[in-house]
Amino acid sequence: MMAATHRLEGHKLNPLIASLVVFLCLGTAALAGMFFYASFRSQHRGDETTNVIRLVAGIFVVMTSLVLGLMLNTAKNRFDGVNRDVHAFATELILLERNLRLYGPEADASRERLKAYAEFVSKWKATSYDPTLISDPLSEDMLNHVGKALRAISPPDSEHLALWNNARQDYERIVSLRWAVLQQSEGSIPVHMLVMVTCWLTMIFASFGYGAPRNAVVVISLILAAALIAATIDLILELDSPFYGSITMSPRPIQRVLDEMRR
Repeated sequence: MMAATHRLEGHKLNPLIASLVVFLCLGTAALAGMFFYASFRSQHRGDETTNVIRLVAGIFVVMTSLVLGLMLNTAKNRFDGVNRDVHAFATELILLERNLRLYGPEADASRERLKAYAEFVSKWKATSYDPTLISDPLSEDMLNHVGKALRAISPPDSEHLALWNNARQDYERIVSLRWAVLQQSEGSIPVHMLVMVTCWLTMIFASFGYGAPRNAVVVISLILAAALIAATIDLILELDSPFYGSITMSPRPIQRVLDEMRR
């Protein structure tokens, strides 16, 4: 329950709902500009007025393009960074297990606890949250028990001491990577920025519809453009939240760790 609450607090934007809202705003603005154009007074429908509206909209076209590009680049970099950290996390789990195996029977308790932890976190796709990365008390306790069992080992000679030191370093990197990914698991795109961009886009689409011919080709073009912009917003928000939605991290690296431990 605590983990689910943390998930809801961290993930404030639903990509599908946000993109649907954007689509409705853009589509409504474009169609309103088109169908209410005839109801304006004649002095509001002149070429001079239309040209000024186009110029103002052009300013926001440039600004919106820059901001959307920045948002997409930020979200993609976040997704790639989390993906690298997840693979590094899985690699460190394998290295720790190998060092414990080389150490001998004295490290069996640590190995069993590490295996139990890997089995638990490998099931994140079957749960409503990711126990590897969300601050789940059970997941965190299981990882802490691995550290406690590791610290309880007393190396009898220099060879075992070297293996124990390697295992301890692997464990510390695992904890560090877990928290590094945890800090990146929440969305980074501010709601205010998304609202601002949506307002800019709404004005741009209203200017597209202002004075546009009222025929099926124009209507379909405007609706299609609004849908593609909304899909872009959805893509950005999906990439910005790597563990929720339709575009998520693959659990395969962690599952591969479990396969290695079962050999």
